[in-house]
Amino acid sequence: MLFFLAPAVLAEGLPDLGELAQVEVSPQLERRVGEAAMRDIRMHDSAYLEDAEIRDYLNRLGRRLTAQIDDWHGDFEFFVLKDATLNAFAMPGGYIGVHTGLILAAESESELASVLAHEISHVTQRHLARMVNKQGQAQLASMLAMAVAILAAHNNPDVAMGAAMAGQAAGIQSQLNYSRDFEREADRMGLQLLEKGGFDVRDMASFFERLQKFGRLYENGAPGYLRTHPLTTERIADMENRIQQRSHHQAVDSLGFVLVRAKLRAADGSPEAAITDFETLVKEHRSASEAAAHYGLARAYVRDKRYDDAGRELAQLRRLKLESPMVETLAAELSAAHADLPAAVRTLKAAAARYPQDRAITYALVDDLLADQRSSEAVPMIEAGVLAYPADPRMRGLQAKTYAAQGKLLAQHRAQAEVYALQGQLPAAIEQLQLAQKSPDGDFYLYSAVDARMRDLKAQYAEELARKKNGEDR
Repeated sequence: MLFFLAPAVLAEGLPDLGELAQVEVSPQLERRVGEAAMRDIRMHDSAYLEDAEIRDYLNRLGRRLTAQIDDWHGDFEFFVLKDATLNAFAMPGGYIGVHTGLILAAESESELASVLAHEISHVTQRHLARMVNKQGQAQLASMLAMAVAILAAHNNPDVAMGAAMAGQAAGIQSQLNYSRDFEREADRMGLQLLEKGGFDVRDMASFFERLQKFGRLYENGAPGYLRTHPLTTERIADMENRIQQRSHHQAVDSLGFVLVRAKLRAADGSPEAAITDFETLVKEHRSASEAAAHYGLARAYVRDKRYDDAGRELAQLRRLKLESPMVETLAAELSAAHADLPAAVRTLKAAAARYPQDRAITYALVDDLLADQRSSEAVPMIEAGVLAYPADPRMRGLQAKTYAAQGKLLAQHRAQAEVYALQGQLPAAIEQLQLAQKSPDGDFYLYSAVDARMRDLKAQYAEELARKKNGEDR
């Protein structure tokens, strides 16, 4: 798919494809449309994978690449959709989605990084912004139509094209003529990001070539990624030529990469099939990573509620002396499954001290503390989590749950208001603040803060209604 945001950066040796009034579609406009699309995905797309460990791994990998971009002022957010097809896409504002099928198809971390680097380069080169600017008129409507098309495309690229055509008429077709130029530009910029990020640049061409060969096996055409990113022999040859001109080194896969792939594989198909698959890998030593084989088997056992068997695999992981928060959350989950919440809490508290920014640990720790009726201990944990991730609806929801357990009504309603605000449900957020105003456990400063936030949300809602009245959000 095509993406945009931020100042254009010319690819190495590639002439400018045209400024096309880049400032006409502002980053603020892109972000606003992207945020609306992401709210829709989170709330209504059943494929959206609410797994903090997989999401945070993908974002760490993405940040390793975006850190290589000079003069970058925009934000990226990477998210995962549970979908076996090979696809990746981005929404306006730097939101990039990756299908689980693509993650599993990557045989190395550099291969996965090569796709992210390509997508990131579409964003930094403002390819979608160029397409929208070409219209010259009704740009917000054009961008919204493109967002609808992208939302549809992760399941069916043909439906997506129909959505784009319906929203923007035949003009979209002429803009798609730029796609090959855009793809070459993203290839070249992506290769630079891959090299600067310390990945193996050879894996970009090899993965794209394997995707091309895999596409020939499809009865009804290429997989989604190839249909939205036209892949030609000329493009692969160009990548290979550029790689030959670069010095490269073999990059070692991170532990996070192999564990995330094992977790996804363990969740695929039936528990029995996953267990058989991983038991074979362990017995025959067929896995490139012993840690991944034992971790995947443990996860498969947990799915089948065979907790004692999972515990034996955890013991194997401990013997390997792995340093990973994913192992600690597995250990805590097994303790909780054996009704030993104090042990789960001890494991998670120790892990939180070692991995203070890990959201999966914070989620699990707060949940276990509340389940063990230790809400007072959960307060500092959740407040630190909200401070680190203020735009995380799940973190805000846990905050509301923690305050509810303590009987702190005003704080509970304030936290729940932020959950609704992040979800774009402004009337519900305002209603929660009205309940906070009526709560008997506040003081002058707390009520004043509630009033100020109420005025802010009411102003936002008035702007939203005005835009709808003017037809901007049709």
